Amino acid sequence: MVGRAGAKVLEYNVRFGDPETQVILPRWNADLASVFRHVAEGRLDELGAETFQWDSRVAVSVVLCAGGYPGAFKRGDPIRGLKEAERVPGVVIFGAGVEQRGGEIVTAGGRVLNVTGLGKSVEDARTRAYEAVAKIHFESMQFRKDIGQKAGRPARPGG
Repeated sequence: MVGRAGAKVLEYNVRFGDPETQVILPRWNADLASVFRHVAEGRLDELGAETFQWDSRVAVSVVLCAGGYPGAFKRGDPIRGLKEAERVPGVVIFGAGVEQRGGEIVTAGGRVLNVTGLGKSVEDARTRAYEAVAKIHFESMQFRKDIGQKAGRPARPGG
């Protein structure tokens, strides 16, 4: 949170939830299932340093929400354009509040999709994410249009 007194931490999020994880995992060059298996079996020390290498690109994630979110929201609206959006280079799409009904993907939660763009800069990653977002459609879809705009800018005293 950036306010008049500068940047403030509101919470430390250490769970593996969305959307925080969806902006981190595409940058981790590892087989996550293998890492989890090693942890569960007490064999994390067997993994080499190469397991913990990071993609140098920047990631920006845009959350697509159902109309009415964070309050009451509609479920069951067909989601169109996913295949086209997945074709945007450097984009990963995560289903959050979705389900499959009759062979199509429909909305099933307030936070429906997380669209993550990877790029050489924040602006590049942001452009890719929003290019993919523009290809996705469902009734009452809403999302913030300012994600990543202030990244890298120092907080200004006074707002």
